[in-house]
Amino acid sequence: MNDDQLLRYSRHILLPEIGIEGQQKLLAARALVIGAGGLGSPVALFLAASGIGTITLCDDDTVDLTNLQRQIAHRTSSIGKAKVVSAQESLADINPEVQVITLLERADEVRLTELVAQTDVVLDCSDNFPTRYALNRVCHTLKKPLVSGAATRFDGQVSVFDFRRDDTPCYECLYPERMESEETRCAVLGIFAPLVGIVGSMQAAEALKLLMGIETTLCGRLLTVNALNMDVRTMRLSKDADCTVCHH
Repeated sequence: MNDDQLLRYSRHILLPEIGIEGQQKLLAARALVIGAGGLGSPVALFLAASGIGTITLCDDDTVDLTNLQRQIAHRTSSIGKAKVVSAQESLADINPEVQVITLLERADEVRLTELVAQTDVVLDCSDNFPTRYALNRVCHTLKKPLVSGAATRFDGQVSVFDFRRDDTPCYECLYPERMESEETRCAVLGIFAPLVGIVGSMQAAEALKLLMGIETTLCGRLLTVNALNMDVRTMRLSKDADCTVCHH
Protein backbone atom coordinates (compact mmCIF):
# COMPACT_ATOMS: atom_id res chain seq x y z
CA MET A 1 0.00 0.00 0.00
CA ASN A 2 1.29 3.47 -0.90
CA ASP A 3 1.01 6.61 1.27
CA ASP A 4 -2.18 7.77 -0.45
CA GLN A 5 -3.83 4.41 0.20
CA LEU A 6 -2.73 4.43 3.84
CA LEU A 7 -4.50 7.78 4.17
CA ARG A 8 -7.56 6.88 2.10
CA TYR A 9 -8.20 3.70 4.09
CA SER A 10 -6.82 4.94 7.44
CA ARG A 11 -10.18 4.68 9.22
CA HIS A 12 -10.41 1.02 8.24
CA ILE A 13 -6.79 0.37 9.17
CA LEU A 14 -7.40 1.84 12.65
CA LEU A 15 -9.93 -0.93 13.34
CA PRO A 16 -8.09 -3.88 14.93
CA GLU A 17 -10.53 -6.28 13.23
CA ILE A 18 -9.38 -4.95 9.84
CA GLY A 19 -5.91 -3.39 10.00
CA ILE A 20 -3.52 -3.27 7.05
CA GLU A 21 -3.93 -6.99 6.42
CA GLY A 22 -7.73 -6.78 6.11
CA GLN A 23 -7.53 -3.73 3.87
CA GLN A 24 -5.06 -5.50 1.58
CA LYS A 25 -7.53 -8.38 1.23
CA LEU A 26 -10.12 -5.86 0.05
CA LEU A 27 -7.70 -4.29 -2.43
CA ALA A 28 -7.08 -7.75 -3.93
CA ALA A 29 -10.75 -8.79 -3.96
CA ARG A 30 -13.25 -9.15 -6.79
CA ALA A 31 -16.96 -8.53 -6.23
CA LEU A 32 -19.85 -9.24 -8.59
CA VAL A 33 -22.92 -7.00 -8.19
CA ILE A 34 -26.05 -8.14 -10.02
CA GLY A 35 -28.31 -5.11 -10.42
CA ALA A 36 -27.31 -1.42 -10.41
CA GLY A 37 -30.56 0.04 -9.09
CA GLY A 38 -31.88 0.70 -5.60
CA LEU A 39 -29.80 -1.93 -3.79
CA GLY A 40 -26.92 -2.03 -6.24
CA SER A 41 -26.31 1.71 -5.82
CA PRO A 42 -25.33 1.78 -2.12
CA VAL A 43 -23.65 -1.63 -2.49
CA ALA A 44 -21.40 -0.41 -5.31
CA LEU A 45 -20.72 2.97 -3.68
CA PHE A 46 -19.61 1.41 -0.37
CA LEU A 47 -17.59 -1.36 -2.03
CA ALA A 48 -15.76 1.21 -4.15
CA ALA A 49 -15.21 3.59 -1.23
CA SER A 50 -13.86 0.66 0.81
CA GLY A 51 -11.29 -0.15 -1.86
CA ILE A 52 -12.50 -3.41 -3.41
CA GLY A 53 -10.01 -4.10 -6.21
CA THR A 54 -12.45 -5.06 -8.96
CA ILE A 55 -16.21 -4.55 -9.05
CA THR A 56 -18.24 -6.08 -11.86
CA LEU A 57 -21.65 -4.44 -12.34
CA CYS A 58 -24.26 -6.34 -14.33
CA ASP A 59 -27.57 -4.67 -15.30
CA ASP A 60 -29.46 -4.28 -18.60
CA ASP A 61 -31.51 -1.22 -17.64
CA THR A 62 -31.18 2.53 -18.30
CA VAL A 63 -31.64 5.41 -15.83
CA ASP A 64 -35.19 6.73 -15.67
CA LEU A 65 -36.59 9.77 -13.82
CA THR A 66 -38.51 7.50 -11.40
CA ASN A 67 -35.22 5.81 -10.34
CA LEU A 68 -33.66 8.97 -8.91
CA GLN A 69 -35.78 9.00 -5.73
CA ARG A 70 -33.71 6.08 -4.35
CA GLN A 71 -30.99 4.91 -6.77
CA ILE A 72 -28.23 7.10 -5.38
CA ALA A 73 -25.47 6.03 -7.78
CA HIS A 74 -27.31 7.90 -10.56
CA ARG A 75 -27.79 11.60 -11.27
CA THR A 76 -30.42 13.65 -13.09
CA SER A 77 -27.84 14.17 -15.83
CA SER A 78 -27.66 10.36 -16.26
CA ILE A 79 -31.27 9.91 -17.41
CA GLY A 80 -31.30 7.71 -20.50
CA LYS A 81 -27.81 6.38 -19.82
CA ALA A 82 -27.14 2.71 -19.04
CA LYS A 83 -27.24 2.22 -15.26
CA VAL A 84 -23.90 0.38 -15.28
CA VAL A 85 -22.23 3.32 -17.08
CA SER A 86 -23.85 5.92 -14.82
CA ALA A 87 -22.80 3.94 -11.73
CA GLN A 88 -19.27 3.49 -13.09
CA GLU A 89 -18.92 7.29 -13.38
CA SER A 90 -20.04 7.77 -9.78
CA LEU A 91 -17.64 5.09 -8.53
CA ALA A 92 -14.70 6.56 -10.46
CA ASP A 93 -15.43 9.91 -8.81
CA ILE A 94 -15.36 8.33 -5.34
CA ASN A 95 -12.36 6.04 -5.86
CA PRO A 96 -10.49 6.09 -9.19
CA GLU A 97 -8.28 3.18 -8.06
CA VAL A 98 -11.10 0.66 -8.24
CA GLN A 99 -11.48 -1.23 -11.51
CA VAL A 100 -15.14 -1.27 -12.52
CA ILE A 101 -16.25 -3.72 -15.19
CA THR A 102 -19.64 -2.87 -16.71
CA LEU A 103 -21.90 -5.47 -18.29
CA LEU A 104 -24.99 -4.07 -19.97
CA GLU A 105 -26.91 -7.34 -20.02
CA ARG A 106 -29.37 -9.52 -18.16
CA ALA A 107 -27.29 -12.59 -17.44
CA ASP A 108 -28.83 -16.04 -17.76
CA GLU A 109 -27.66 -19.05 -15.77
CA VAL A 110 -24.89 -19.98 -18.22
CA ARG A 111 -23.52 -16.44 -18.22
CA LEU A 112 -23.86 -16.16 -14.42
CA THR A 113 -21.79 -19.34 -14.10
CA GLU A 114 -18.98 -17.66 -16.09
CA LEU A 115 -19.16 -14.47 -14.02
CA VAL A 116 -19.45 -16.11 -10.59
CA ALA A 117 -16.48 -18.40 -11.32
CA GLN A 118 -14.26 -15.32 -11.64
CA THR A 119 -15.30 -13.55 -8.42
CA ASP A 120 -14.78 -13.79 -4.64
CA VAL A 121 -18.20 -12.62 -3.46
CA VAL A 122 -21.57 -12.18 -5.16
CA LEU A 123 -24.16 -9.55 -4.22
CA ASP A 124 -27.72 -10.15 -5.36
CA CYS A 125 -29.26 -6.73 -5.91
CA SER A 126 -31.64 -7.95 -8.61
CA ASP A 127 -35.37 -7.26 -8.76
CA ASN A 128 -36.69 -10.55 -10.13
CA PHE A 129 -37.07 -14.12 -8.91
CA PRO A 130 -35.61 -15.98 -11.92
CA THR A 131 -32.28 -14.17 -11.43
CA ARG A 132 -32.33 -14.80 -7.65
CA TYR A 133 -32.93 -18.53 -8.06
CA ALA A 134 -30.34 -18.85 -10.84
CA LEU A 135 -27.71 -16.98 -8.76
CA ASN A 136 -28.42 -19.19 -5.76
CA ARG A 137 -27.93 -22.37 -7.83
CA VAL A 138 -24.73 -21.10 -9.46
CA CYS A 139 -23.17 -19.88 -6.20
CA HIS A 140 -24.06 -23.18 -4.52
CA THR A 141 -22.46 -25.21 -7.31
CA LEU A 142 -19.30 -23.06 -7.40
CA LYS A 143 -19.13 -22.65 -3.59
CA LYS A 144 -19.04 -18.84 -3.71
CA PRO A 145 -20.50 -16.69 -0.91
CA LEU A 146 -23.76 -14.95 -1.83
CA VAL A 147 -25.12 -11.83 -0.11
CA SER A 148 -28.84 -11.49 -0.78
CA GLY A 149 -30.93 -8.37 -0.23
CA ALA A 150 -34.51 -7.39 -1.04
CA ALA A 151 -36.66 -4.32 -0.40
CA THR A 152 -40.23 -3.33 -1.18
CA ARG A 153 -42.63 -0.77 0.34
CA PHE A 154 -41.16 -0.31 3.87
CA ASP A 155 -39.87 -3.88 4.26
CA GLY A 156 -36.34 -5.09 3.67
CA GLN A 157 -34.33 -8.22 4.31
CA VAL A 158 -30.73 -9.37 4.12
CA SER A 159 -29.09 -12.77 4.41
CA VAL A 160 -25.74 -14.40 3.63
CA PHE A 161 -25.40 -17.82 2.05
CA ASP A 162 -21.73 -18.69 2.50
CA PHE A 163 -21.43 -21.75 0.28
CA ARG A 164 -17.79 -22.23 1.33
CA ARG A 165 -19.39 -23.75 4.46
CA ASP A 166 -21.27 -27.04 4.40
CA ASP A 167 -23.81 -26.00 7.03
CA THR A 168 -25.24 -22.97 5.24
CA PRO A 169 -28.86 -22.96 4.10
CA CYS A 170 -29.56 -21.43 0.67
CA TYR A 171 -32.07 -19.00 -0.86
CA GLU A 172 -34.15 -21.94 -2.06
CA CYS A 173 -34.38 -23.25 1.55
CA LEU A 174 -35.85 -19.87 2.54
CA TYR A 175 -38.17 -19.41 -0.48
CA PRO A 176 -38.75 -22.65 -2.39
CA GLU A 177 -39.11 -21.87 -6.10
CA ARG A 178 -42.35 -23.85 -6.35
CA MET A 179 -43.90 -21.32 -3.93
CA GLU A 180 -42.77 -18.35 -6.00
CA SER A 181 -45.12 -15.42 -5.50
CA GLU A 182 -46.19 -12.77 -7.98
CA GLU A 183 -43.45 -10.33 -8.95
CA THR A 184 -43.67 -7.49 -6.44
CA ARG A 185 -42.31 -4.56 -8.39
CA CYS A 186 -41.63 -1.08 -7.03
CA ALA A 187 -43.52 0.33 -10.02
CA VAL A 188 -46.74 -1.11 -8.61
CA LEU A 189 -46.19 -1.07 -4.85
CA GLY A 190 -43.92 1.90 -4.24
CA ILE A 191 -40.77 1.89 -2.12
CA PHE A 192 -39.45 4.09 0.69
CA ALA A 193 -36.24 5.71 -0.57
CA PRO A 194 -33.86 5.20 2.41
CA LEU A 195 -34.90 1.54 2.77
CA VAL A 196 -32.77 0.47 -0.19
CA GLY A 197 -29.89 2.42 1.36
CA ILE A 198 -30.30 0.58 4.67
CA VAL A 199 -30.50 -2.86 3.04
CA GLY A 200 -27.78 -2.17 0.45
CA SER A 201 -25.41 -0.82 3.11
CA MET A 202 -25.96 -4.00 5.15
CA GLN A 203 -25.21 -6.09 2.05
CA ALA A 204 -21.97 -4.17 1.50
CA ALA A 205 -21.01 -4.66 5.17
CA GLU A 206 -21.60 -8.42 4.94
CA ALA A 207 -19.59 -8.69 1.70
CA LEU A 208 -16.62 -6.80 3.20
CA LYS A 209 -16.61 -9.10 6.25
CA LEU A 210 -16.75 -12.20 4.04
CA LEU A 211 -13.80 -10.96 1.98
CA MET A 212 -11.72 -10.19 5.07
CA GLY A 213 -12.49 -13.53 6.74
CA ILE A 214 -14.41 -11.92 9.62
CA GLU A 215 -16.61 -14.75 10.92
CA THR A 216 -19.53 -12.79 12.37
CA THR A 217 -21.70 -12.61 9.23
CA LEU A 218 -25.41 -13.14 8.66
CA CYS A 219 -24.73 -16.67 7.40
CA GLY A 220 -27.53 -18.87 8.72
CA ARG A 221 -29.61 -15.86 9.72
CA LEU A 222 -32.20 -13.65 8.05
CA LEU A 223 -32.32 -10.00 9.09
CA THR A 224 -35.58 -8.18 8.41
CA VAL A 225 -36.19 -4.45 8.79
CA ASN A 226 -39.42 -2.50 8.68
CA ALA A 227 -38.52 1.14 8.09
CA LEU A 228 -41.98 2.41 9.02
CA ASN A 229 -41.60 1.48 12.69
CA MET A 230 -37.84 0.70 12.60
CA ASP A 231 -38.39 -2.81 13.79
CA VAL A 232 -35.27 -4.88 13.10
CA ARG A 233 -35.33 -8.64 13.68
CA THR A 234 -32.96 -11.49 13.09
CA MET A 235 -34.11 -15.07 12.80
CA ARG A 236 -32.17 -18.30 12.48
CA LEU A 237 -32.34 -20.18 9.20
CA SER A 238 -31.71 -23.86 8.79
CA LYS A 239 -31.30 -26.10 5.77
CA ASP A 240 -34.54 -27.42 4.32
CA ALA A 241 -34.36 -31.23 4.09
CA ASP A 242 -36.51 -31.07 0.93
CA CYS A 243 -34.47 -28.32 -0.77
CA THR A 244 -33.90 -29.12 -4.43
CA VAL A 245 -30.61 -27.15 -4.49
CA CYS A 246 -28.92 -28.27 -1.26
CA HIS A 247 -29.91 -31.93 -1.55
CA HIS A 248 -29.85 -32.70 -5.24
